[in-house]
Amino acid sequence: MISSAHGNAWQIRARTRFARALALVAVCATPAMAEQQPSVSFQLPKNDSAKAEALASQLAALSPRVDQKEAKLLAECAYATVSQLRQQYHRFATPIFNNFLVYHGLRKRGYCYQWTEDLLVQFDALKLKTLEFHWGESYAGSWRENNCVVVTAKGQSFNQGVILDAWRHFGHLRWNLLLSDEDRYFENSKWAERVRARAASKSERADRHVAFQTRVAPSGKAGD
Repeated sequence: MISSAHGNAWQIRARTRFARALALVAVCATPAMAEQQPSVSFQLPKNDSAKAEALASQLAALSPRVDQKEAKLLAECAYATVSQLRQQYHRFATPIFNNFLVYHGLRKRGYCYQWTEDLLVQFDALKLKTLEFHWGESYAGSWRENNCVVVTAKGQSFNQGVILDAWRHFGHLRWNLLLSDEDRYFENSKWAERVRARAASKSERADRHVAFQTRVAPSGKAGD
């Protein structure tokens, strides 16, 4: 009887130690699994679901190296973010008229560079591994200037990318291959670094003068 009792006690202690070991492994493994399989989702307007799927296909087609799940995540993020910004900016009428409203303080944000800044910061937060984001600009320093995000596969050249732009299209996301656009775009990596550094330090955005009509020729970096 005593021998049997000792045997049972030993089994109980062994099972307890095993259970504790399993619990410890589970606790340690949970963060790693969470990092490998992040659960991120975005609320898309119903009318944008099919458009987001088309954009995801275009992004995945940039290179065989592009992860299709990342392409889908970015496409959904882009449409959801633009929809949110459209409400925050209180977008109204033409792009130039919106510039006029922002210029006179009737809107807080809405210049094309502000659309691009907010999109870039949001995209960076996804921490994608197979897609990269660039700052694109056309007609820099003139009243015609426009800025946009250009997406490429990891390590791909800027000119092979896809333009994501909302300012020119009344606050609705439009995308196309960079080389097919009616305007010629160039990369401004320095400005992208500046935006990222400002976002990282949570400092206030720098003030920049932009044109709101054709007669105004802004100095320095124009917004639109």
